[in-house]
Amino acid sequence: MQPFAYLLHQTTRRTKTSGKLKNEHELIQACIRGDRQAQLALYEQFKRLLFVVCLRYADNREEAEDMLQEGFVLIYRDLHQFSGQGPIGAWMRRVVVNTALQHIRRRKRDVLTAQLEDVHYAADNSPENSPITSLHTQDLVRMLQTLPIGYRTVLNLYVIEGFSHKEIAEMLNISVNTSKSQLSRAKELMRRSLERTLNT
Repeated sequence: MQPFAYLLHQTTRRTKTSGKLKNEHELIQACIRGDRQAQLALYEQFKRLLFVVCLRYADNREEAEDMLQEGFVLIYRDLHQFSGQGPIGAWMRRVVVNTALQHIRRRKRDVLTAQLEDVHYAADNSPENSPITSLHTQDLVRMLQTLPIGYRTVLNLYVIEGFSHKEIAEMLNISVNTSKSQLSRAKELMRRSLERTLNT
């Protein structure tokens, strides 16, 4: 799949960006006006960062590409809502995370619910003890993708995105205790995976 191939299609219909965009604000405004060159420039600037975010939630690269493409469609659609408070990259990241969660809910609702409710472990509220804090990005993504989707989603939201268990519970329509137990189980599986990696 080539994400946003439509931006390169029908080049005769492109609008021209007037001169070189001087700053981020001008780039955003050009995107809002529907300037395809500006939209492509925004995509090229943030695609790698946001693709890594998608990889952490997806089962594989193909699913991550779907999430990224869907996320950028929403970014372009809702870019006029960006208030300018804080960096545009952080806003785009939130859109992509929400897109990944919607993707998971839509396509894997039954599996997600079963995995989220199936295990009961003691809560572990010490993200600083998580082995993932010392991993390189590629190793982290590979290990995350081995986790069941329910564990992976809670781990991403709590440890990496910084959401509270209450917020996660509301996002995933689960209980706070379930979120805590899933985090504990996910971190245990990550520790085992890390131990195997270090011992090989």
